[in-house]
Amino acid sequence: MLNAADVWFGYDAHKPVLRGVSLTIPADGLVGILGPNGSGKTTLLRLLSGTRRPQRGTVTIDGQPLPRFSRTALARRMAIVPQETHLAFDYSVAEVAMMGRYPHLGAFEIEGPSDVALIEGALASTGTLHLKDRSFATLSGGEKQRVVIAAALAQLKHEGYEGGEGYEGYLLLDEPTASLDLGYQLEVADLLKKLHESRRAAIVISTHDLGLAGTLCERLLLVRDGAVVAEGPTDAVLTPENVQAVYGVEADILRHSSGHRVVVPVKRVDGRPRA
Repeated sequence: MLNAADVWFGYDAHKPVLRGVSLTIPADGLVGILGPNGSGKTTLLRLLSGTRRPQRGTVTIDGQPLPRFSRTALARRMAIVPQETHLAFDYSVAEVAMMGRYPHLGAFEIEGPSDVALIEGALASTGTLHLKDRSFATLSGGEKQRVVIAAALAQLKHEGYEGGEGYEGYLLLDEPTASLDLGYQLEVADLLKKLHESRRAAIVISTHDLGLAGTLCERLLLVRDGAVVAEGPTDAVLTPENVQAVYGVEADILRHSSGHRVVVPVKRVDGRPRA
């Protein structure tokens, strides 16, 4: 279980970005973090990943504070998919995916046949195995995102794990469908759903996309100005009242026959600041 308890954080000592935020992610959870620009979503993701430490409060895995883990040990439990991936060199797709295996290799150790098999399995699960010899730089945005997710899955996969196709750990994604066209948005959302259902890895998504989070996630956290407005099961959190409180927008929330939730903004409510 990944848990944030009453965490506070600010880049400026006099202006906290997060104010007393608490969130629990079960070992097989699928959780969405929602809020307008500047609400603290990405900062919370950084605290959960251990790349930033809370100034107050604690973040723990299975009851153990993150600072007790070495960077390598933490990387074996948790993988992060950033909004954009920029590489300094012209790596192949297979090389990018293999980067996920580095936390499992010793000093000066090179990857072996088992690591190659694991990254090929991760690429296959994201539908990108046929691209393994391509230059990463030549891929479309949606293809790149799926390859980076494959690298994250390879990072979480433990050799000899008894769960077979299962993954141990937490997959944290920052705006996984940002800057993608509608087709790739659907592909990535469908991929995350399938990965969660078949692998049961815990997935945490920070996103602006209310429809994506409302359709995909089992639980949601709504934040505004660094504070929690609502947290709980998706049906209880994604309501017109909460959308208005967080975004200052009157909205209708519909359930399409496909199962997708659709959030239709109707009008901005006077008196709410523009994010």
